[in-house]
Amino acid sequence: MNYIATLHNQIERMARGFVQMLPQLAIACVILFIAWFLARFAVRIADRLTKRTHIREDLKQLLDTLVRLAIWIVGIVIALTVAIPSFTPASAFAGLGVGALAIGFAFQDIFENFLAGVLIMLREKMRIGDLIECEGIIGKVERITLRETHVRQLSNELTIVPNSKLFKNPVKILTDDVMRRDEITVGVGYDCDLAEAQRLIQSAVEALDDIVHEKPVLVVARTFGASSVDLLVQWWAPTGKTDIRLTRHSVVLAVKKALDEAGIEIPYPYVTNTFKEPLELARAETQAPSSPRRGEDK
Repeated sequence: MNYIATLHNQIERMARGFVQMLPQLAIACVILFIAWFLARFAVRIADRLTKRTHIREDLKQLLDTLVRLAIWIVGIVIALTVAIPSFTPASAFAGLGVGALAIGFAFQDIFENFLAGVLIMLREKMRIGDLIECEGIIGKVERITLRETHVRQLSNELTIVPNSKLFKNPVKILTDDVMRRDEITVGVGYDCDLAEAQRLIQSAVEALDDIVHEKPVLVVARTFGASSVDLLVQWWAPTGKTDIRLTRHSVVLAVKKALDEAGIEIPYPYVTNTFKEPLELARAETQAPSSPRRGEDK
């Protein structure tokens, strides 16, 4: 009976304490609501201020995130101070100091991606809208957050890439300049005039509208192939005007047409078989056709 009475007293004491804390909890909830409202309002003000400047879109997102995070931290600390009178920022920092090592190991990837996201947003290269290539992922950057980057691949699939992967590995920014160089390899037969083939290929590529005519078209012999002399064809094309794949398609069609009209062969690979010892050849014996049997059609 003493245990039951003690338990009953403890429950009554806890219920009485909870009722006494209700006003403080209500005030804490109001403070959190005010923090939420101020965060939205401050982000809108920051957006209006940054619209008048030439700050990149990813830096605008970073500024909005930092403003929202700072207001929420202040609001949560004030709400905890009101709800729990014994709570102080100093005690919170002291508690964090005790478990900082465990928290660091537990959230290592999150902190790494967070820091990488901040550094990616601060650096000048790789903006929103750029076409990038990293670790087999090729696509357009749609959004950069503090933890991940959204890349829309050429197949229209959205890939969410951790910021640490983009920060640690080499990233090709395919749209960093207004033009980029592309190339193909064309093989011609050994019996053709290489100078004539070079002139025809260069004229065919220079006649296209998809390339940059201010830059020269380069056609040079690269190497002796197994069945052809390989020519390297290089040209410059606008970065954002036309898809680089379509430009390469136009170049291949123009080169093929020019070589076909000139009668220059683009040979298939030839295969030559060699044997260590000479092969003995024998003529197959021919047999006379047998006469049809009785009852069979002739």
